[in-house]
Formats: sequence, C-alpha cells, structure tokens
Amino acid sequence: MMELEDLKEISKNISLLYVEDDALLGATTVEFLGKIFDDIDYAKDGVEGLEYFKDKKYEIVITDIDMPRMNGIEMLKNIKKINSDCQVVITTAFSDSKYLLDAISLGVDSYFLKPLSFHSLIDGLYKIVHKMRLVEENENYKNNLLKLVDEEVENRHKLELEHIHNYKQTLSSLVDMIESRDRYTGGHSRRVAQYCEIIAREMGHTKQECELIYNAGILHDIGKIVTPDAVLLKPSKLNTLERSLIEEHVNSGANLLKSIPMFKELSKVISAHHECYDGSGYPNGLTNEEISPLSRIMIVADSFDAMTTCRIYKSPRKIEEAFEELKRCSKTQFDPDVVNAAINVLSYIKIDDKISQEPLSELEEQRFSYFYKDSITHLYNSSYLDLILMNNQKDSTYKYIYIIYLHNFTAYNKKYGWEDGDKFLQNFALYLETIIKGQLLFRVQGDDFVVLSKEHISLSEDNFKECEILKNSLISVSTENFHVLKDNILNSQLLQYSINK
Repeated sequence: MMELEDLKEISKNISLLYVEDDALLGATTVEFLGKIFDDIDYAKDGVEGLEYFKDKKYEIVITDIDMPRMNGIEMLKNIKKINSDCQVVITTAFSDSKYLLDAISLGVDSYFLKPLSFHSLIDGLYKIVHKMRLVEENENYKNNLLKLVDEEVENRHKLELEHIHNYKQTLSSLVDMIESRDRYTGGHSRRVAQYCEIIAREMGHTKQECELIYNAGILHDIGKIVTPDAVLLKPSKLNTLERSLIEEHVNSGANLLKSIPMFKELSKVISAHHECYDGSGYPNGLTNEEISPLSRIMIVADSFDAMTTCRIYKSPRKIEEAFEELKRCSKTQFDPDVVNAAINVLSYIKIDDKISQEPLSELEEQRFSYFYKDSITHLYNSSYLDLILMNNQKDSTYKYIYIIYLHNFTAYNKKYGWEDGDKFLQNFALYLETIIKGQLLFRVQGDDFVVLSKEHISLSEDNFKECEILKNSLISVSTENFHVLKDNILNSQLLQYSINK
C-alpha cells in the first residue's frame, strides 16, 4: 500500500480537478487531496467542472457520476474531446451502476465506490501518476535520445499491457459488483468458468482456447449489471416479463465486450451461451453448427451448475441426476459430444452443498423480506406459503395448517376507511404473534391469516375472546384446520380448493 508521502513526491506540478455535488463529501475530499496536490480546483457539478477544464485543461479529473445540470459522463465526453490524454477517475455509488458501461467506453483510468476509502484512493492515484511519469519520460527519450528508441518501444508496450490490465480489472470489478448484488450469481460465474475449461481440455481444445473459454465463463453474466434489482434479486421463479428482462443480459454482455477490441472473441462465445442445439434457445435461435464450439461447451457448463446448486425455489440435483438430464436433452438443448465429454470429466468434481440463495447477512435478509413479507402486517405472504409448501413435499416438516378468517372486514373498511383498516390488520397480526408462538404466520387473501405448524396446536374462536381490538368492532373471527398431507395441500391454490369444499 502506497503512503501519502510517496504519492505527493511524484505528483509535483500536476493539476487536478475534483467534481462532486455533495458539499460535505466535496469539502472533506478536497482537504485530503490538498495534502497531495499543490494545484487543485473543486467544482460542484458537471457544468461548472467543464467550464473550469476549458480554462485550464487539467491533467487529472476526479468526478462523481450522478449530478444535477450535467452528469459526470456527459462532462467527461466533452473533456475527452478537448484533451483525450486527460487521466479520468470516477467515484460512484452502487446505484450508479447503469452509467458504468458508458464510463468504460470513455476509457476511464480508474473508479472507486462510495463511501470513498482514502487508502484506496492513494493507491489508485499513485498508479495513474506513475503511468503519467512513465509517459513523460518516454516522450523525453523520444525527443532527445534517439539511441533509446528500443527502450521507448518497450516502455510503450508496458503501458499497453497496463492498459489491458486496467480493462481486465475493471470488468472483474463489475463481476464483483454483480456478486455484491446477488451472491449466488457471482459464485455461479466462477464455477461455470472452471467447468468450461475442464470440458474444453477434455475435448482437445488448445491452451489458448481453454484460456479463452475460462475468461468468457468468468464474464458470461456480465450483462446482468443492467438487469433491474427487482428481477436479479428475486428469490422465486420469474414471470414472463421478468424472464424477458433477464434474458436481455446476453445481448447486453456481448455488446459491452465486443466494443472493447481485446474482448471481441469473448463476446462471440458469450453471445450464444443460451442458444440450444435444436434452435429453441435465445437470443437468435441458432442451431447446431451455427453455435460456436466453445459456446456449445458453455451451454452445458452453465446448465450443469444451475442444476447442481440450490436456489430458494428448488433443491439441487445430485451429479448423477444432472447427468441424466444432460443425456435426456442431448441433441435438443445440448451438443451430444459436449455432453459426453462433460460426463467424463465432471463426475470427478465435488459440488459444494453449502451453495445457496438463502439469506446469510442482514442485508440479504432485508432483500428476502422484500419479496416474502406482507407490507402491512410484516407477516409472511402467500408467495412464501407456496414456497414452504413446495419444499415441504420433500420432508413433510409441516403437518398442520390453520385458517383464521376475519368476517365483515370489508364493512369495517367502508365505515372507518382503509387507513384504519390497515392499522386493524397490523394490531391483529401483533395479537396473533402473542398467542401463537414458534409457528409460521401468513397473511393471505387480504383479510385471512394462515398458521403453518409442525405439531398440532389448539386454535379456535375461543382464542380470540380476549382480543381487545375485536370488541365493539364489526369484525368476528372463525377458524378452520387441515392436515397438510392427508388433505394433499401442496400449494395455496389447493388450500383454497380444500376450503371451498
């Protein structure tokens, strides 16, 4: 890790422009940067920053992305027209990820996620200034010392390699950003890359091709950076619209990569990783030989990992079961030669049975609640009831289900209004939690509640005689109970059917 003094030493006579609309952050960061650079100016938005640059043409620009009047991307486009050699650094909040594709195309030298880490900022700026000094030295050699032409060429080559490295680091960071949004997806990309390389090696592909498909595997879901959180993070099955949105990640990822010369070959592999051997895949409905050999490998590797890892709404298949599915779909979804090779080499791998989409952190719990908690009562919703009942078919953990009906709730709403109706539901849910402890509670059908229990519990209308909020109200309560297995209750629809009977 570089020290502030090291950066200050090599930064003499370099001018820097810092653009940030957050006044508090701007003041703090300017104070910090002032300890390093003697020539520094601060602008409060993109319009002001561009005017500053027209007057002075700074060597380094550090800018926020999302700002009023003119955002950072538009400002940088204009700056690059004025001076294409200007070194550019962006600072971005997680919610600004939609702008990062434009930032890459502009040739951003580095970026940092907010809240800013000054230690990371020192390291990043040191690399940029060091590169500037190298360029400066090379120009001096070129202009003054013809005998050092060979050395100059070598230095330029090093700079190009550094440029390539910066691109790779940027894309790797984008994959990490995806993983920070969805822990499952990030791990999935790395596993697919490993499976791709193993299968490609088994099929006799060259070392270069094996490296190519590994890198493509790492980045094959890079297009998910433009997928809305509500779709990417949804821990249950997707509807038709959501499916079409997530399918768009193939084109988004391929278009991003093909715009960068060094990644054009990767984009060709990635663009077909959801095609099918018989032409039933997407996005282009390619068939058989129309799909590149490496893409056919990725299709199998991607599907194998999806089958053998756990999602909230499905259990993982055993390796043998996944192989049977690969065989069954051979010549329809999968290339039969790739299937045979995959079965030969993947039978030796060990699947991590701890891979799951279930929440592990407080943040992931909040995301989980977003999809499975009722917004009014904060009890579980009917979607989670369906999920629990589906998973219950494997081990029959929950044996009893109880329905609590609120009668005349519509009349209550009409008399007192929806806001009071919501408060009533909230208070009734709190009451349920006091009399029914250790069980799963759900709000369903607006004014009905469900209790799912592993053991038989005593629950009847008598339990609600002391409920204060029911007294002197229009609302009454009745209950009904079912045996999950005997009544064949596999989902909320079958529960509704049992009720109607």
